[in-house]
Amino acid sequence: MDFSEVVRRRRMTRAYTSDPVDLRIVERALEHATRAPSAGFSQGWAFLVLDTPESVAGFWAAQTDEAARANPDRWLAGMMSAPVVVVPCSRREAYLDRYAEADKTRAGLGGHDESRWAMPYWHLDTAMASLLILQSVTDAGLGACFFGLVPDRVGALKEHLGLVDTAEAQAPHPIGAITIGHPAPRSTGAAGSASRRRRTPWTEVAHRGRWGAGWPSTSEPAEHAPDGEER
Repeated sequence: MDFSEVVRRRRMTRAYTSDPVDLRIVERALEHATRAPSAGFSQGWAFLVLDTPESVAGFWAAQTDEAARANPDRWLAGMMSAPVVVVPCSRREAYLDRYAEADKTRAGLGGHDESRWAMPYWHLDTAMASLLILQSVTDAGLGACFFGLVPDRVGALKEHLGLVDTAEAQAPHPIGAITIGHPAPRSTGAAGSASRRRRTPWTEVAHRGRWGAGWPSTSEPAEHAPDGEER
């Protein structure tokens, strides 16, 4: 499918069939992820791929309690049905090291001082790489969902996955997780927020030249297929 169709079709899939995922699709998605932009070409990301029943079960064990897994709600039951989970991680040290190099002196971000960064680009760039994974999976005809981790269980997940800081280096930090699989019927999984909220048209969020200017109503929007997909 062409790029515009991939963008329109991408949605968060919250329930999956038991069909296995071709590992080549995951590999292609990861290859595309590494084409994401990154500050200073630091490429400070890492991706932990969980694609066996045991590794996927271990992920959910680190993110939920036993009672929830024994009697999952609609959202959790649907998400746990995914045969693949990818955990995208940001690597702060890659950026601090890169911007300590001579050709980045004028940026004023040297000294390995995180407080100098107005924006933690290690998280931002990893998020852009994650979007490319979502789009690549959509292009392959499968479904995926990016979701946040349970705040008070991030430490348990990091330990489970071996993301442990050492005296020499800080471990990669998970920014969320991505489930991947063949979509089950939408009625199977939990309904997303997009089913209850209006999608804001781009003309309401774009401002030409200055905040508050809005977008001229005389512009003719490009033709495209109806947008009925969820986030």
